[in-house]
Formats: sequence, C-alpha cells, structure tokens
Amino acid sequence: MSESHEKAVIQLDLKGLNCPMPILKTKQALMRAEKGDRLEVYATDPHAEIDFKAYLARTEHQLLSFEKRDDLFIFLIEKA
Repeated sequence: MSESHEKAVIQLDLKGLNCPMPILKTKQALMRAEKGDRLEVYATDPHAEIDFKAYLARTEHQLLSFEKRDDLFIFLIEKA
C-alpha cells in the first residue's frame, strides 16, 4: 500500500522585499516542499518577473501561471 501526499498550496507573501530576497525565499520554500506542491508567490520587486522566469527556466519547476496587477506580481509555481 502506497502513501499518497496531498498536494499543498503554499502562499509566500514577499511584498516589499527587493532582489535577491524574493528568489532566495522562494528557493527555500521549494526545498521544503514536496514534489507536486504549489507555491503561490506575491512579490512587488520591479525585477520579479524577469528574475522568476529566468530562475524557473534553469530548473525543472513549472510556472503554472503569472499575473501582474499594477505593482504586484503573482506566480503559481509547481515543484518538480
């Protein structure tokens, strides 16, 4: 009998943090997360879109969605 892990959605409120802190805190959260867990990341750093997309392109994690609302960036990331 195998145990199944219920996939979690972890919210990270990184508003007000500047580069490189949003990426560093996201990396830490991904290290603690289980495969298939999702991170919903809120960031206001003006470079967040570029930084997150570049970081995720170098990993196996998936960017499921991205939204920009005024100065707020919202990323939904699934851990590989």
